[in-house]
Amino acid sequence: MSEAATESPIRVYLMIQNRLLREALGRLFRKRPDLAVVGQGDHNSPPESLESLCDVLALDHFDPQQPPAFFSVDRPATNRFKTVLIGMRDDPAQFLQAVRAGVRGYLLKDASASDVISAIRATFKGEAVCPPKLCAVLFEHVAQSAREGQIRNTRRRAPLTLRQRQLVNLVAKGLTNKEIAVQLNLSEFTVRNHIHRIMKQVEVASRQEAVRVVRDQELSAIS
Repeated sequence: MSEAATESPIRVYLMIQNRLLREALGRLFRKRPDLAVVGQGDHNSPPESLESLCDVLALDHFDPQQPPAFFSVDRPATNRFKTVLIGMRDDPAQFLQAVRAGVRGYLLKDASASDVISAIRATFKGEAVCPPKLCAVLFEHVAQSAREGQIRNTRRRAPLTLRQRQLVNLVAKGLTNKEIAVQLNLSEFTVRNHIHRIMKQVEVASRQEAVRVVRDQELSAIS
């Protein structure tokens, strides 16, 4: 990545509790023409103008039980600056809590100086940065949330009647409305209405989707 100066350097505030790390990063960043250290300090004395002061905030500490004032685990941060956590533990729970709080970069203790600089630049451009292992954790978390949401939605639906389940089983076998009507001794019009109500009840747009959703419901009930 080119280190040529940009028109407006990325303004970085170092809120680093570890003094040695804070001073080392300060010296490192000042050697990069596209980075400008606009302030530094620990977590006990954040500047009131932090939101307008910097583009990227670098932190080496995150406690979801006692987050800084600009963090909220329940309501993600909407500040204009991006936040990068440095020197973090390989802790999936802490990582997910940091993501919920609005953190855009999460670097582990073994991250190199070039990793930190790359993360500052990437988050400034609107990208997110985290180790591949924790990225996989985030993907799985989102997928699990989607599965749980689908199960909750499925359980909220009214159960099918015995007649409706019979109809779905016959549809699954590939029978037409006319063939189903003959087998169940119903009119074709009645069969069509039944299937339409089933599709509406399970919130799908086709007979095949209705079969899939009903089968998924049955598997969820068993498990």
